[in-house]
Amino acid sequence: MHNNHYDVIIVGTGAGGGTLAHKLAPTGKRVLVLERGGYVPREKDNWDPGAVNLHGKYQTREVWRDSKGKDLHPHTNYCVGGNTKFYGAALFRLRREDFGELRHHGGVSPAWPLSYDDLQPYYTAAERMYHVHGERGEDPTEPHACAPFPYPAVSHEPRMQQLHEDFQRLGLRPFHTPLGVMLNEKDRHASKCIRCSTCDGFPCLVYAKADAQVLAIDPSLSYPNFTLLTGAKVKRLETSDSGREVTRVHVERDGVPEQYSASMVVVSCGAINSAALLLRSASDRHPRGLANGSGVVGRHYMGHTNSVLMALSKCPNPTVFQKTLSLNDFYFGSEDFPYPMGHISFVGKLDGQTLKAGAPAIAPGFTLDLMASHSLDFWLTSEDLPDPDNRVTLDRDGNIVLAYQPNNEEGHKRLIAKLKHLMQQQTACPAHGHECHQGLFARNLFLGERIPLAGVAHQNGTIRFGRDPLTSALDVNCKAHELDNLYVVDGSFFPSSGAVNPALTIMANALRVGDHLIERFK
Repeated sequence: MHNNHYDVIIVGTGAGGGTLAHKLAPTGKRVLVLERGGYVPREKDNWDPGAVNLHGKYQTREVWRDSKGKDLHPHTNYCVGGNTKFYGAALFRLRREDFGELRHHGGVSPAWPLSYDDLQPYYTAAERMYHVHGERGEDPTEPHACAPFPYPAVSHEPRMQQLHEDFQRLGLRPFHTPLGVMLNEKDRHASKCIRCSTCDGFPCLVYAKADAQVLAIDPSLSYPNFTLLTGAKVKRLETSDSGREVTRVHVERDGVPEQYSASMVVVSCGAINSAALLLRSASDRHPRGLANGSGVVGRHYMGHTNSVLMALSKCPNPTVFQKTLSLNDFYFGSEDFPYPMGHISFVGKLDGQTLKAGAPAIAPGFTLDLMASHSLDFWLTSEDLPDPDNRVTLDRDGNIVLAYQPNNEEGHKRLIAKLKHLMQQQTACPAHGHECHQGLFARNLFLGERIPLAGVAHQNGTIRFGRDPLTSALDVNCKAHELDNLYVVDGSFFPSSGAVNPALTIMANALRVGDHLIERFK
């Protein structure tokens, strides 16, 4: 076992695990990172909407079940960099108010055991590490920050600029979406990012997206104390007789069982798989699953209420890189609805191939390709509330079962209505006047009009942190209450989900936990 002993083992290489690995790599401690997937192959298909969206070439073939036993084909990726390889790189801070208790139409969003100020310096560090481009002061709900964005906002193309000005004319405060891309607009020749149309949902072929493989794992490999094993699926964690520490990490690598041990073990497999791993690691000492004396492991699963709405015009939308505009004016509500509604932004420009994968109701006189070339493609996010019955469990064969019933939906409906109203008030176009706007069409996100259970991009909440061991699994440092050396640093720790993308909060928290671990090693 001696050669297989490390100071830290990190399971997973995404926003949490990858960021923490990068933080610990320069310390000289022996760090082992275990990733069940491999590197996403670099090939032309990286940028092919048919391969990526229609055929799901890079997605896991793993099958989960829903609460009724029906098959679920999760829209998720096991690879170096985790789901950051495929994310849209919109990197938002949670709002200051998201850390406190918030009253919603559908219930209460609970407070966190930390305040925004505790995380603020780590948000700043994560924005630097992940090359976030933005403009402070534009977003009316943005919390105070102690430093400007490290890079200037990504500029709008003409159609997006026009929409920006239309929203301003209506008295709103649109702003540039904070984006993690390695773009240099002042010197496009020297820029890694080429502002292509295949960023959101695609792996970046030119390594210009700020993902955890490119910016966290790869740079760490230059340290002699840092080891990455790919194709290494962690099956379970074994504890000492007392049950107080993880003593062995059981791995299957290329079909062969292996064992590793470490002074500290950090789980970061995504909220669904991390919960499943702890449940799979049940033992005499931990009969309900590891770190689960409270019974909360796997519970309170959240993933946001999301919709993609296509605003169709008679005029084409020639925008290539569309994800530059956001609107948070209704994040906390409005005069006519005093509850949070959520966040409006954009997805990457849709194309006919991608629409085939979740075809919208076809507008009269349009084909899918024509719709794609004439649409503005909005992404709406509303907060779903933590419900103990929305949960991850295992079937008798140890496979993942995900039960989820949407909640707090009224705010999302109101947000859609607000957008409909705004789009009807757009400036008259020179060619078609006010007849240009053809209406809003929902793109079916795999089933129904919402990302269903299978869309788990914003997964969080299954191993919540808190101060009370009876109602949470982790303490404020994301260490399991019941174990001395087990940590969780993916989105599992969230007590509530807010209504912005969780990635930057996961990254910032991983840096914070990194400082805590470095302190423990002294």
